[in-house]
This record gives sequence, C-alpha cells and structure tokens, in this order.
Amino acid sequence: MKIECKNLKDTQKLAYAFAKNLPKCGCFVSLYGDIGAGKTAFVRYVLKELGVKEKITSPSFVILNEYLGYLMPIYHFDLYRLEKEGLKTIMEELTDYSHRNVLTFVEWANFGEEALSYDRLNIKISYPDNLDYCDEGELRYFEFSAQGMDNSVFLDNIIKDYEAAK
Repeated sequence: MKIECKNLKDTQKLAYAFAKNLPKCGCFVSLYGDIGAGKTAFVRYVLKELGVKEKITSPSFVILNEYLGYLMPIYHFDLYRLEKEGLKTIMEELTDYSHRNVLTFVEWANFGEEALSYDRLNIKISYPDNLDYCDEGELRYFEFSAQGMDNSVFLDNIIKDYEAAK
C-alpha cells in the first residue's frame, strides 16, 4: 500500500492514524529510505501522538533511544552507522526487542534484515525521483507492507483512518 503525503500536515495525519491504531500488544516497525527521507520525522510524530514528552532525536550516533514509562516501552534503533561487528551484536539483541508489549522502530532496517522479526510492519519512505534531497515538509511517499496477521489488520486500520482524515 502506497500513500502520498503532500506536506508535513499529511505526514502528521498518517502518524496520528498509526498511533491511534497501535495494537495494545505493541509492534515491530522496520523503516527504510534514503538519508533525509523522513524516517526519524515519522517516528517523532508517532511518539508525540503517544504522549512522549522528551525530545525525540535520531538515534544515528547512539544506535538506540529508549522511551520508557509510556503506554509501553518504546525502542528506536538506527543501524546506519554500525560496523560489521557492532551490527552482529545489535542483530542478536534485536530479537529481544521483537517480543510483545513493546513498540520498536528500526531505521535502516535493510542493514540487519536477517535479524528482524518476521511479524512486523515495513515502511519505506521516499521522495520524488527528480530530487536528490528534500526538506521535511515536502512531498513524501510511504509504502507499507505487513508481515503477520495482526499487522495486516493494523495496516488496514491505519489506511482507513488516514483516508478519513484527509
């Protein structure tokens, strides 16, 4: 399923639909996209909708940001800067973050694909081909795919609520 978000407001509506429909048992979300595509921005909007008050930043340099004390533990990984050995260690630990009752986001998931939970929601974020880079508030494409029955229902509900909010 591919969604076009024409501006920042559309992206925020999509994040609201995600947060509103988040299963109570949590979710594992794999994020794909080039630098500047909007992976961290999307996570930031979702977490704000979930009530996270802390400053939400990219985990690029720290690998993992944790947000505890909310509806469920929230883990936000970024695999981009990991060298082979560091990636191996994180990949072994990712299975601990794929269990129920947590929300886990993994940016640059393509670097650790073999360690990711099968039961997950995949989101590929991109901008138009004619641009090398674009600002946060410009056109984005969100391509969703669900692995696992629960995530299929979750995705259907996200799409339904996003379309209703347009």
